[in-house]
Amino acid sequence: MTALVTGASSGIGRAFAVELVKRGTDVVVVARRRDKLEELAKELDGKADVEILVADLSDPDQLATVEARLADAERPIDLLVNNAGFGTAGPFHQLPVEREDEEIRLNVVALVRLTRAALPGMVARGRGGVVNLSSVSGEQPLPGWATYAATKAFVTSFSRAIAAELKGSGVKVLNVLPGFTRTEFQDHGNFGQHFIPGPVWMTPEQVARKSLKALDRGRSEVVPGLQYRFVALVTRLSPWPLTRLVLRGATRKMW
Repeated sequence: MTALVTGASSGIGRAFAVELVKRGTDVVVVARRRDKLEELAKELDGKADVEILVADLSDPDQLATVEARLADAERPIDLLVNNAGFGTAGPFHQLPVEREDEEIRLNVVALVRLTRAALPGMVARGRGGVVNLSSVSGEQPLPGWATYAATKAFVTSFSRAIAAELKGSGVKVLNVLPGFTRTEFQDHGNFGQHFIPGPVWMTPEQVARKSLKALDRGRSEVVPGLQYRFVALVTRLSPWPLTRLVLRGATRKMW
């Protein structure tokens, strides 16, 4: 079995790669930073085959290279983990539009194109899986994280739809909605993480393990962590006018 993991240089993507190798799965690790991928390959040396694919998925040409790898019938990919992504924080009208555009291209366009590249071969073989990393942040509009929350809302809707389309095909699609997880994500997005209490945080390893267990069980969606299952439930049931009042003040402390 071979899995391709995007955003594998750190955080949740790296944890997925490590966990998959523990299960005896060969991995194709994709990220922009060659040095980090080489460190990971060295760590996993001898445990499984590790193929390094350096690519910035927000760049159309580099994205096309990864699409071609996924579609290569001679080297089939059995599992795609769409983890690469980033977020921005702050009032939307003050954020650089180029960065917002890049965020959409990575979080949405790349995920859609890679999923489309992987699925025909999986469906033809009658087996395979796609794991899409969404977020509980996408369950409602999120002031201060407008673009990020919107991209994750797209991922959730998209994943639920194709999971339903592929029912009975032998190909599984899992939508993962993590909450706050200790990765480089917060540093890159300029999130005020010091306002978030310690017990709320999860580790990348917890997210990866819980996600793969959910995939094993044939589930189409998982919210890792009991605290975030509660958050997701409350968020889904709360009307937007009420949620807006709560979130507008709470999120200001984080950007």
